[in-house]
Amino acid sequence: MTTTPETTDPSGSSGTSLAAADFANDRASASLGEAFRDWRDRIRGGDMGALPAVLGLIVLAIVFSILRPQTFTSELNIANLLTQAASISVLAMGLIPVLLLGDIDLSAGVAGGMSAGFTAVAIDRSGQHWTLAVLIGLAVGALVGLVIGLLVSRLGIPSFVVTLAFFLGLQGVTLRLIGMGGTVPVRDEVLRAITIKSMPVLAGWIVVVGLLAAYGALMVVRQRRLAQRNLQRPPNALLAVKFASLAVIVLAFTAVLSQNRSRSAALEIAGIPYAVFIVIALLVFWTFVFGRTAYGRHMYAIGGNREAARRAGINVTRLRISAFVICSMMAAISGIISSSYTGSVAPGSGGGNTLLYAVGAAVIGGTSLFGGKGLIRDGVIGGLVIATIDNGLGLLNQAAYINYIITGSVLLLAASVDAISRRRRSATGT
Repeated sequence: MTTTPETTDPSGSSGTSLAAADFANDRASASLGEAFRDWRDRIRGGDMGALPAVLGLIVLAIVFSILRPQTFTSELNIANLLTQAASISVLAMGLIPVLLLGDIDLSAGVAGGMSAGFTAVAIDRSGQHWTLAVLIGLAVGALVGLVIGLLVSRLGIPSFVVTLAFFLGLQGVTLRLIGMGGTVPVRDEVLRAITIKSMPVLAGWIVVVGLLAAYGALMVVRQRRLAQRNLQRPPNALLAVKFASLAVIVLAFTAVLSQNRSRSAALEIAGIPYAVFIVIALLVFWTFVFGRTAYGRHMYAIGGNREAARRAGINVTRLRISAFVICSMMAAISGIISSSYTGSVAPGSGGGNTLLYAVGAAVIGGTSLFGGKGLIRDGVIGGLVIATIDNGLGLLNQAAYINYIITGSVLLLAASVDAISRRRRSATGT
């Protein structure tokens, strides 16, 4: 799985002959078998993408399903697992742009907690509408990211040092905002509904089928455009297999979550949690931004070689600032989702292992800590891995230290795979 956006037609809309000449040695469309062999060769060359994370997620699901067949695979636990993964996945998606540039943001977790604190205070103490309160939280997050980005890109202070300072300082701001030992409750029905309520079953099916239809249509349109320009493209059979696999998985989860998972006969709980749709919306949006726009291509260029990108005319300073702004705003969304799940914001919200889990999710999903390699979906896949470990061990009633040891071991394994992959890619010249 490549991490750079697909090649576009260098000749523009009317110059297919140039494209054909540039790619004269490439076949326009390989067979399904040839596509599989190409994929296998990329794996052998070190370009494994999210494959280790996906395989790990499958293994974890099988192991916990065997050990706790009555609880782990239940509709209630699957809904809880997806909700648990939401805040981690959102924060991990926010960290990926920063990691792509070879930087780090150690303050993302506490920035999210502080932003959620401003949102909760605006509602609980000032009586603001939830929409304005959420905008305040996002604005606070954006401001934090802007200041960090300016310090890193303009003054040249290493991002590790700047964000470490903000990690400490923002906790003080949250403590001053909320007060020692205090909490701010999150009572707003809309915000609480993010994690404790689900979309109506029929509406959920309509949205899921609509998203699948839109995705399939985009695949067809893109394939036709590549064919019209005589550019290299995957075989239609491969696209059909990908779409069918995705549809089966998504529809299966939708069917499971559409079942009544309430433990009380007097209450019915069914449907996909709203938090899942928030994650999907953010995933689609940022995947488009980083995979289909010049902005995204420039971000990958900077991550691959910052000096070469600067000489090519890319505004490196501005894009580095934007990466930290995106990270902090996504952290604010993650903090709001987390506060919805816990029902309150405390001075320690966003601290502890929040950042470590998010960075771990991004790395486990396939994003490189060395920059230039990663996809937005890595944060979602890695977030599911982290949440599955936490959820499954919780069902097994294991001690907390077991959770830490296993999660740390998985992260170390992912980092080792990344290092080995980089070495193999360097050896093969890819």
